[in-house]
Amino acid sequence: MCSYNADSYGAFNQMLYFPAAKHAAGETRPVIDWDTKRPWGEIPEAAETCKVLGNINEYQVAIGETTFGGREEMVDSTGLMDYGSLIYIALQRSKTAREAISIMTSLAEKYGYNSEGETFSICDTREAWIMEMMGQGAGSKKVVWAAIRIPDGAVCAHANQSRIRTFDKNDKENVMVSADCIEYARRMGWYDGRDEDFSFRDAYCAPDFSGRRYCEARVWAIFNHLQDMSAYVDYAAGIKPLSECEEMPMWIFPERKISVRDVENMMRDHYEGTPFALDGDLGEGIWQMPYRPTPLSFKLDGKEYFNERPVSTQQTSFTFVVQLRSYLPRQIGGIIWFGNDDANMVPFVPVYCCNNEPPKCFNDPVADDVTFSDGSAFWVSNWVSNMVYPRYSQMFGAVEKERDRLDSLYAARQAEIETEALRLYKKNADAAIAYLTDYSNGLGDDFMDTWHRLARYLIVKYNDMVEKPEDGNGFLRTQYGAGETVVRTGYPERTARRIAESTGDKFLMPEE
Repeated sequence: MCSYNADSYGAFNQMLYFPAAKHAAGETRPVIDWDTKRPWGEIPEAAETCKVLGNINEYQVAIGETTFGGREEMVDSTGLMDYGSLIYIALQRSKTAREAISIMTSLAEKYGYNSEGETFSICDTREAWIMEMMGQGAGSKKVVWAAIRIPDGAVCAHANQSRIRTFDKNDKENVMVSADCIEYARRMGWYDGRDEDFSFRDAYCAPDFSGRRYCEARVWAIFNHLQDMSAYVDYAAGIKPLSECEEMPMWIFPERKISVRDVENMMRDHYEGTPFALDGDLGEGIWQMPYRPTPLSFKLDGKEYFNERPVSTQQTSFTFVVQLRSYLPRQIGGIIWFGNDDANMVPFVPVYCCNNEPPKCFNDPVADDVTFSDGSAFWVSNWVSNMVYPRYSQMFGAVEKERDRLDSLYAARQAEIETEALRLYKKNADAAIAYLTDYSNGLGDDFMDTWHRLARYLIVKYNDMVEKPEDGNGFLRTQYGAGETVVRTGYPERTARRIAESTGDKFLMPEE
């Protein structure tokens, strides 16, 4: 399994779709920056390309990423390839994770890499890899990179901080590195030790406070779902010097088998019940919001303060959990469970890697980052979530109920759907593909119907910060047909107590 939250302020993303195709000799393809849409140029097209839906292809190869930045002087502004183009070109051209790594690194080494330091998750049905890449400065058209295979049975995570440290470059089965990965750091004066002691992270992106508190703490939260991570709190907190902390491992081995549902819930984490929990201060607002406004820090009276950055954040454009299974035909084995918003606020809709097209709601041609569309899952999901954020404890329960209902429904149907797809596959693979396409697209339509109803329900139920009473049949009315008297819930107790304590007698009612 592979999961990813695409977190970027103001970003608009849908499920990209590339049909399988054959290309004539001499044909080229444009390289367009995934973030800015800037055209970088063109490269020769491959003779044959794979079908791609989002971040999975028809051969069950999946790729995710996080940006860690690193040394600014290493960015090659003249390079042709950005990190997003590397991902989607590799997905169109690879049938295994190792092949994807080879394609990505070859493209970067041939055409140059214009993005900042990047960590990639690259997976297939047999292997999972983490790869980190950086340029070698403006005009270099060169990169340094290292890729490490995650051991079977392990869970690895990365969240915008370089995580690859030492490695055995002679272990060809589990390690791949650029020829000058270590030598470049020596030439630049950033490392002068032995090869076996070289740390990619320490040379190219040593963790500072923000790298630990904003980024590594999110990894800590993921791991904390699977084992006790209390020994690494000081490291994740970022306050104590690195030398005084126990460094967090690159991966852990969970004591129990984890499911797609488990991974989905990890991606919804807000540090609940941990030292980093987002409760108990004014930032949570009246209704205990586990989100904080951006930017991540603010200045006041000459001092700088920071906000926590949980796994689940409001600026998530899309999120997914990819399920890759070698024991099924590739057309059925690969699923991208997809949501077009903050993972906490939406269900994950299953889309099979063989689908002939993505659900319409995930690829609405009308919508973009400044154009609302009723047919866009991105905008309808954000419509709901942005109503809920400032009144979280009052309204989130209604969203959570529908979210979990759909997640449970999709999970319960999976075995039945795949049994039928297998039956059809044995007779005709195209029939199985058409069946799964219809199924996934129908779920997309069902999700949109549900979320439109939910949006209308929320505005009626919680209009003007009160609640309209209801029973199992809908909103209550008086005997004369008018809506029943609203319930004025007032402050949650924690908020009321904070107001009373902070204002003293200012709002204390006089005794009569």
